[in-house]
Amino acid sequence: MQEQINIQKYLDYILDKTQKILTIDSPSGFTKKAANYIMEEYAALGYTPTQTTKGGILCEISSNTNAQQNNALIMEAHIDTLGAMVCAINPNGCLALSPIGGMNANNAEAENCRVYTREGKSYTGTFQLCDASIHVNNKFDETSRSFDVMEVVLDENVKTKEDTLSLGILPGDFVCFDPRTIITNSGYIKSRFLDDKLSVGILLGFAKYVKEENISLSRKVYHHITVYEEVGHGGAASIPSDVSEVLSVDMGCVGNSLSCTEHQVSICAKDSRGPYNYEVVSNLIAAAKHQNLDFAVDVYPHYGSDADVALTAGYDIKHGLIGAGVYASHGYERSHIDGIRNTFLLLTEYAK
Repeated sequence: MQEQINIQKYLDYILDKTQKILTIDSPSGFTKKAANYIMEEYAALGYTPTQTTKGGILCEISSNTNAQQNNALIMEAHIDTLGAMVCAINPNGCLALSPIGGMNANNAEAENCRVYTREGKSYTGTFQLCDASIHVNNKFDETSRSFDVMEVVLDENVKTKEDTLSLGILPGDFVCFDPRTIITNSGYIKSRFLDDKLSVGILLGFAKYVKEENISLSRKVYHHITVYEEVGHGGAASIPSDVSEVLSVDMGCVGNSLSCTEHQVSICAKDSRGPYNYEVVSNLIAAAKHQNLDFAVDVYPHYGSDADVALTAGYDIKHGLIGAGVYASHGYERSHIDGIRNTFLLLTEYAK
């Protein structure tokens, strides 16, 4: 198949859409603008997406009337990211935060951010250690970073809690961190929130491929873009009744004791919630081998996916998990165009 289609056209599209999605702030619970953008993109490709009650997106990609009944495949990726919420306004006018998802204070220190009020206003600031000047704070080095000892310093002339309240900022307002997206000449993409906006870009690329190449898939295929994965219930609802298999497309883990690199597609055999379906994992490996793809099979020590959640919610389905290799997960993440290519091609082969 690599010889039959213009792979570069789809890779360029995936990178372009991924960059655009990354510019739209969307921590769990604050995903409406990002979801609307994805809805528009599926519609522009010629599909008819629908929005779920939870705010996710469901889109039928291929309908095969000759396929076995109740054997549809749903591919899932999530548009929600890590972030934070204002939990208190400090006496100095700075903001105390409560993390959303697995946002780590160590990874967020000195990061620029945006604060969105319920009235539609937005303000910028920086997430800093309280008393962040090294020349003043003699405990700077020994202080363990946590949300309890860090705050958002607003880019506004505020000195008191009342000053900040007068801006319209309240507890419960969302705080979104700057993704700082960069694509290097050597093919690396660096950004916060590649988990999982890169996979959303890949699924859009797959949808474009099916439409433009007029591909007839062997079974019905849906896409489900979820919006609460980072807080544990993204894939717990909205799976159509004819689906027998969920394939989560999420970041592939890269790190010590794992074999995957940023240049590969990762096939997960087991994560913290247990093994993935034996048949699905075996078929994914066979498809990767058939296409001569660069892939790795790994066991993820600290991970859970939308596919896991679907089983926990009670769906009687088979489940699998793949993704482009991503380094420094939940921090300033990095992947490579090679990993994107291998993931895209595994999807095209597996769905045949």
